[in-house]
Amino acid sequence: MNSRVRTIRTAFLLGLLALLTAWPGAAQAQQRPRDPAKYRAWLENQVRHELVTLPYYSLFDNLEYRVEGDKVTLLGQVVRPSTKSDAEARVKKIEGVTSVANQIEILPASPMDDHIRFREYRAIYSSGFLSHYALAPVPPVHIIVNEGHVTLEGVVATEAEKNAANIAANGVPGVFSVTNHLRVEKESPKKK
Repeated sequence: MNSRVRTIRTAFLLGLLALLTAWPGAAQAQQRPRDPAKYRAWLENQVRHELVTLPYYSLFDNLEYRVEGDKVTLLGQVVRPSTKSDAEARVKKIEGVTSVANQIEILPASPMDDHIRFREYRAIYSSGFLSHYALAPVPPVHIIVNEGHVTLEGVVATEAEKNAANIAANGVPGVFSVTNHLRVEKESPKKK
């Protein structure tokens, strides 16, 4: 039993010694300059992940961001004030982020805008071109309504889907204007 205790004690001391000798190397590794391109890509991915997993983030919100070194600027529009504060809190917790500028706009509460949001949702996502997107947890076409003015944000697969969303959005009664900021994921090959 006595030799067993010595063996355990020796193993513990050797492990502790290895840890203490490795510690300065670990501190120096963190101080080495990081590859800016890889860090930016990693940070953008982390920010994107944190934003799309917010509990109340929906297709009626539009969250965007800009990364400059270790500083993040949050942009866009949200229906709930808690989504704005939650977005900032989540991004601040990302390792390496030193500051967050929260420029997210909180859309004014309006029963008229709420009705337009739901009518726009029905019009866009019941369209034959876009109905398959309705099954996504957060559909890719975001419908931003501000005092009767509609802005479409997001990404669709084709130019035809972008145009179908625009036509559907313009067909909703009570809308003052529609701005289509949808981006097309892939362009179809052009005929020569």
